[in-house]
Amino acid sequence: MSGVRTKSRALRDKLVESQYWYYILEMSFYGSLLLSVAFDVKRKDFKEQIIHHLATLVLLSFSWCVNYIRIGTLVIIVHDASDVLLESAKLFNYAKWEKTCKSLFVLFAFVFMVTRLIIFPFWLIHCTWVYPLHHYPAFFGYYFFNVMLVVLLCLHIFWAYLIVCMIRKFMFGTLTRDERSDNEEEEGESSLTEEESEDQHKLGNGLAVDEKENKESKKNMNGDFGCLSPLENISQSKTVY
Repeated sequence: MSGVRTKSRALRDKLVESQYWYYILEMSFYGSLLLSVAFDVKRKDFKEQIIHHLATLVLLSFSWCVNYIRIGTLVIIVHDASDVLLESAKLFNYAKWEKTCKSLFVLFAFVFMVTRLIIFPFWLIHCTWVYPLHHYPAFFGYYFFNVMLVVLLCLHIFWAYLIVCMIRKFMFGTLTRDERSDNEEEEGESSLTEEESEDQHKLGNGLAVDEKENKESKKNMNGDFGCLSPLENISQSKTVY
């Protein structure tokens, strides 16, 4: 028992302070994303985002508890490499720098494909799936950790498909919205705008009719009370209105 404690203490001493803060910041970031996604615009990949954030938090927590710090840090770096470019493209999109935004988006797509569809499965998952069996027999943590990594890989493939669709429409100049936007929400918004326009049209017609009736009533009043004096005319108009 003392030998296990000594080994765990030695492993804990090997942890670099930068790795500690890297883990803390990443877990805080994905925790905030998990809480804020419920209040954000719900798109087609809403469920996938929830699964991704939960899987990431579980992987970070599990790798921290079992001291898989090396592979955990590598997984984080692979994910952050493309996320930085995506957030930068969003910033330039808000600033109306369209050329810079499009260039960064294309660069993001390239880095996303290389890091998450090539490096992540063929290097990182390969290391966690093959090499550990050369040193010790498989146990629950081995299967659990690799299954969670495969879940992330499936999500990467799904998002890569959406990115390819956006790039294809972007190259042919037919990209007008985010591919994750839900068609049902758009149809609901369009029908709502149509109903609002109809209401405004009816309201405008109603105002026009009211104005016409007011003009006719004023004309009739002037014809009926034209013989009255100015003071009597004013008092009569106040009485009518």
